[in-house]
Amino acid sequence: MTALPESLSEAARAVISEPEPVAKVALTRRFADAWDNGNIAVTGHTPMPDRPARPAAPELRPPRDMPKRNPRGEAGRIAFLHAIAHIELNAIDLAWDILGRFTVEEMPKAFFDDWVAVALDEAEHFDLLARRLEALGAAYGDHPAHDGLWEAAEITADDLAARLALVPMVLEARGLDTTPKAVRQLRDSGDGASADVLETIATEEIPHVAAGVRWFEFLCDKRGLEPVAEFHRLVGERFRGSLKAPFNEAARAEAGFSHHYYRPLASSHSGKS
Repeated sequence: MTALPESLSEAARAVISEPEPVAKVALTRRFADAWDNGNIAVTGHTPMPDRPARPAAPELRPPRDMPKRNPRGEAGRIAFLHAIAHIELNAIDLAWDILGRFTVEEMPKAFFDDWVAVALDEAEHFDLLARRLEALGAAYGDHPAHDGLWEAAEITADDLAARLALVPMVLEARGLDTTPKAVRQLRDSGDGASADVLETIATEEIPHVAAGVRWFEFLCDKRGLEPVAEFHRLVGERFRGSLKAPFNEAARAEAGFSHHYYRPLASSHSGKS
């Protein structure tokens, strides 16, 4: 086994630069354990790559070129689970990028503890989905995948507050909104095993959104900014489109995410999901 990285940012670069998903998950587990046990103890200043390394498959396409998924039938469910697996693979890299890219920002150790835990959760989520695809006779890489997911990282690479606003507080929070309906559809189709996987992931994503809110508010306080107004400014400047209602307000509230942040930015609001 190769030696451990000397810093957390070096570990982050190693994970982001690893193209194979199985190895990316294994590295995340190893480095998270090393951080938790004090075997990696400094954050460091290793530069991050512009993009994560990716395997030969799946083919990455612009969002407009993605095939439409028919949610009915096993083929549609497999395509849906594959799409979620791709999101979780990107989420591993996004968590490590937060850990490695913004080291010039003075943050408490608890910040790094939180995002190491998020990275580990995302790795476990990808592994759950990969195993579920395997049980269905499929594999990650069998379908084309959306290549727009790293855009949020690229347009927030200059500012940690912007990254927290767009990734956990917009994109991950959107997952809280959409997953309950997906779980119901999977159960209605008789695929309780896939529904169970999604429910596990949804439950574990709530603390990720909570970490985003907590550290966004910490940064705003540090910078002398009002958090809700700053969130509205950052989303307005950097997020394409508007936030989509209905919202899973119960899950968002559990994450400490006040409706004052997101309701004013909604394209429509028709109640809870």
